[in-house]
Amino acid sequence: MTWTPVSTVEGLPLIGGQGRFRTLVTAEGGLAYEISYPAGVASPVHSHDHDSIVYLVSGSLRGTLDGRDVTLEAGGAIVHPRGVPHSVEAIVDSQWIEFKTPLPARPPIAQ
Repeated sequence: MTWTPVSTVEGLPLIGGQGRFRTLVTAEGGLAYEISYPAGVASPVHSHDHDSIVYLVSGSLRGTLDGRDVTLEAGGAIVHPRGVPHSVEAIVDSQWIEFKTPLPARPPIAQ
């Protein structure tokens, strides 16, 4: 599986640089990405047409979920429900697995 640079999420530019991602698996009902952001890279506030379940493998993330501040440490998980505004920022170099269901109508992250 090849890593691909990522510079946008839901059509909006990332803040503070670039991340990278790779698609781990795709099924009729969803997909799983592995995503990595270096420290300081963040997504702007955005929402999806799908649910996202995030499991943080390493690092530390902070962000917002429906206007509330949230922090996620390695080994933790969070759900970004469809249609709910949220953002993510890597406090340190961070890597996570993100499951998306149902299968997004269009790719949510891109170069």
